[in-house]
Amino acid sequence: MTTGRLAALLRRPEQPRASFLELFSDLVFVLAFLQLSQHLLGHLSWTGAFQTLVLLFAMMHVWTSTARFTDLFDPQHPLVQLLTMPIIFGTLVMAAATPEAFGRRGLVFIGAYLTVRFGGLAIAIYFLRGHEVRPSAVRILFWVGMATPAWIAGAFLPGWVRAALWMTAALVEYVGLAIGFPAPKMGRGATRRFEIVASAEHVAERFQQFFIVALGEPILVTGLTFANGPFGADRSAATLVAFATTALLWRIYIHRAGALLADAITATTNLRRTAVATIYAHVVMAAGIVTIAVGDELVITHPLGHTDPAWIAAILGGPALFLAGRAIFEYAVFGRVSAPRVIGALALVALTPAMRPVPLLAVATTAALILAGVAVADAVRARRLPAEPPSPPG
Repeated sequence: MTTGRLAALLRRPEQPRASFLELFSDLVFVLAFLQLSQHLLGHLSWTGAFQTLVLLFAMMHVWTSTARFTDLFDPQHPLVQLLTMPIIFGTLVMAAATPEAFGRRGLVFIGAYLTVRFGGLAIAIYFLRGHEVRPSAVRILFWVGMATPAWIAGAFLPGWVRAALWMTAALVEYVGLAIGFPAPKMGRGATRRFEIVASAEHVAERFQQFFIVALGEPILVTGLTFANGPFGADRSAATLVAFATTALLWRIYIHRAGALLADAITATTNLRRTAVATIYAHVVMAAGIVTIAVGDELVITHPLGHTDPAWIAAILGGPALFLAGRAIFEYAVFGRVSAPRVIGALALVALTPAMRPVPLLAVATTAALILAGVAVADAVRARRLPAEPPSPPG
């Protein structure tokens, strides 16, 4: 039962829509994604890609925990707003430290990360006394605690050792999510609806909002890169292709699965599986979007220039990652994956070796055309077949 002060702090069922506080908290992730893409651009190698993925995993942990926090508590309550501000500021510090997270600012990055994670959970545990959700928060705290030694040790070690330890720590938390965060003497938590979401509409809006924020990063990169040079025909064409690619990402995301997530959450008989698949899908799509932003900057800066294999991998690999994540998302909503997403991702990978002799603008145009093909296939399928209701895997 929830009474008194606790009841006043909790989000009420009649508050399904994403709030201004949640919109404000997501703003910092525009900077976070921009910093991630700039880190990858400056370290465009297998090592740099691995490091960027580690940092993205940490950022996604923070977004998920912040979303869970604002899902539970009333974002219009002044105390909740006050308690959320340090979480947002900590995320801002993480984003600021990202370019040097594997250098001289490793301690700053991981210090901010652990402060946000432990601080948010401690606040939730304190204010959820007597509430059914509290054991879930305690179990999550246990798993964050298990990952903490690797996070801290990595901050004091250089290079691949730091990256390996931080990746291990990040994966510990993702494994915990997949198996229900079991903890000593508490067992594995049953993923009940009140543990994740006050309403299906609200959690769907939060993921949709996150995706739009992520798309803001390639838009920002495209505009800033185009502005920092001559408006010639080649750079203008590259900018158009970059914008078209971002627009196609939006179109492919919202088609059916993106618009029906709330219905899928309501219909599912296995909430944990749907929730885990949805989170994992958005992590993969976010990785694709960060990589796409790197490709956009390269194409606009060097539209007709020398083609480097790493540049081609970024330009074609980003859309392939996005389609892979979108396929996982489709599975979470419908329990199946449509062929165009698989074919599109495989085509992007298969074409990578053949793109070396052509200019970057042609490589980017090829990626955009493949995404356009997926979007057209979606539209044709929607016209030929009746609307399909969500059918998440049980």
